[in-house]
Amino acid sequence: MSSISAPAKLLTVVQLIPALHSGGAERSALEIARALVQAGHRSVVISAGGRLVEQLQAEGSEHVTLDLGRKSLLTLMRLGTLRRVLRELKPDIVHARSRLPAWLGWWALKGMRPQPHFVTTVHGLNSPGRYSAILLRGERVVAVSQTLRDYVLSHYRWLEPARVRVIPRGIDPEAFPYGHRPDDAWQKAFFAEFPVLAEAPLLTLPGRGTRLKGHHDAIELLADLKRRGIEARLLLLGVIEPGREAYVAELRELIHLRGLASQVVLAPPRHDIRDIYAVSALVLQLSNKPESFGRTVIEALSLCRPVLGYAHGGVGELLAELYPAGRVPPGDRERLVERAAELLRVAPSISPLQSYRLTDMQQATLALYDEVSGS
Repeated sequence: MSSISAPAKLLTVVQLIPALHSGGAERSALEIARALVQAGHRSVVISAGGRLVEQLQAEGSEHVTLDLGRKSLLTLMRLGTLRRVLRELKPDIVHARSRLPAWLGWWALKGMRPQPHFVTTVHGLNSPGRYSAILLRGERVVAVSQTLRDYVLSHYRWLEPARVRVIPRGIDPEAFPYGHRPDDAWQKAFFAEFPVLAEAPLLTLPGRGTRLKGHHDAIELLADLKRRGIEARLLLLGVIEPGREAYVAELRELIHLRGLASQVVLAPPRHDIRDIYAVSALVLQLSNKPESFGRTVIEALSLCRPVLGYAHGGVGELLAELYPAGRVPPGDRERLVERAAELLRVAPSISPLQSYRLTDMQQATLALYDEVSGS
């Protein structure tokens, strides 16, 4: 991975986020924190904490534990604490990545002299309204895709287009190397754990246990392929999570009704997702609502694995640019099974990614910080 260029001047940047457990916004916060440290800046994250704090601190950033994301009147009582912390830190830039922390950050900055610059990132297609509008009050507003930029500009006519910058999320090509194949020991262990997955081409749908991710559509796709005489297996990776038991039971019932009990595996999140992608014949992205971005799309394509997904939101945007053969109209079961059959038979070649790299995202964000701070 290429190094981050030297800064014009050293900055103190504070990122505000609800917690550091998992998720796209959380991962982006860590990636920018790492880039700040590598460039010699001071990086601080304020959050309620979580399993990623250890990594954040190991990579040279500071963490202040303060719960700014809980939707409760008690959270408003933390405004004074946040203002005191910011006065002690004396940041050049405060970067908010979520709505409630952004509101608290906005109020905390009022009256501070000198006043830090306020930057925001819109990570999702939030419901338009006054509550969501705080993420558009930054001196610069980062949108993680062109789809998201178009969305906010269409719903907030007062928003100056020049303030909204598209900085797509990126991946490290070294973490998802082109043409990667897992070693024999990993494959032996994986297929010993899930022997049914070794019996036919593997379809993998990565995504947490929520209806929005399209698990029902993936199960119906497998059933449709079976009716056409095409053998395949399906891995719903990440669907098993605490608190999702009722949803998982619903999926298992559908799997039973379609006669697919011996062809589908439901699994919790795993750390070896790169290897799982690499042994998959197809990676699915079937979210039934548009998403702001589609990180799984670029992860799989970076590994040279075909992706089949619905052509809407950020996923459709990425597929249109990088892998048009994998696009199908949202919810169109007939086109979905036809395209799946085609890709399982002969998938178009995939070139190494020349965009959506982690360093591209990091350098663009640091350049934006330099811009707003007058460096």
